Amino acid sequence: MTSAAVAAGIACTALADDAPEPFQRRKFTVCLAPGMVGVRDDPEHAIDRATRFGFEAIEPSPSYIAKLSDAQLQDYLGKMREAKLAWGCAGLPVQFRGDDAAFERDVKALPDRAKALQRAGATRMGTWLSPTSPSLTYLANFRQHVKRMREVARVLNDHGVRLGMEYVAPKTSWTARRYPFIHTMAEMKDLLAEINRPNVGFVLDTWHWYTAQESTDDLLTLRGHDVIQCHLNDAPAGIPVDQQVDNRRGLPCSTGVIDMKGFLTAMLRIGYDGPLVCEPFMPELRNKPADEALGIVAAAMKKAVALVE
Repeated sequence: MTSAAVAAGIACTALADDAPEPFQRRKFTVCLAPGMVGVRDDPEHAIDRATRFGFEAIEPSPSYIAKLSDAQLQDYLGKMREAKLAWGCAGLPVQFRGDDAAFERDVKALPDRAKALQRAGATRMGTWLSPTSPSLTYLANFRQHVKRMREVARVLNDHGVRLGMEYVAPKTSWTARRYPFIHTMAEMKDLLAEINRPNVGFVLDTWHWYTAQESTDDLLTLRGHDVIQCHLNDAPAGIPVDQQVDNRRGLPCSTGVIDMKGFLTAMLRIGYDGPLVCEPFMPELRNKPADEALGIVAAAMKKAVALVE
């Protein structure tokens, strides 16, 4: 997984004679996700922002959609169609990592959130799993996740919404507390199989794919429908993979440490048709004016996608 300098340059350079076959047209979209880069989310102006910076999708906000009248929603959807924008993936508003009371409270409110997405034609929600627990062994944690996420999936499925879950892979993360938990694609497959619901799949992140030391062959074991959302991030250069820290990342193609072309080519080959977002955890990006930050992110995302076009 570790790239040498020459390989890194190749990974982030689109070569005409190395492009995918013409029939491999991409179905995934570059999605505006302001909150992930430290910009205040603003659903009311998301369409304008996406159009100005060349994004192809926007994140749905269930709370915003729920406030719109039927006429207002149709107007909003009409503007999205005119701008040729798709829906991205909403965040899952359920606290499933804590106590039973918090989980039950949030699940009780979930149907209304899912109903709002259904009303707008949005079909994806995503979340992440903690790679450790201070008190639950792996098996106890696994059983709790199966029970809780099966219930979440049932509620979402009633409204045509799919659930994506992201494993967190850095060794510095899954060794940080007493009991390690799921931090690889293989382990996530086990969880998804045990949950056994048709609307549950992966949130894949290039960062976690890299820090789990997985390959493009691992990605090619999936089908397009198995993937709900993708995150594109690069990693700092000069740091061994087992010493990478989760909140110190980079924009796609900024260092070439992560094989962005290999990842996206695999997504192309399996027919993934969902959103690509960026989550680089960069303080210097969060400290910039909103428009400047979004422009930088858009340029980085387009550079990555150009590798497979």
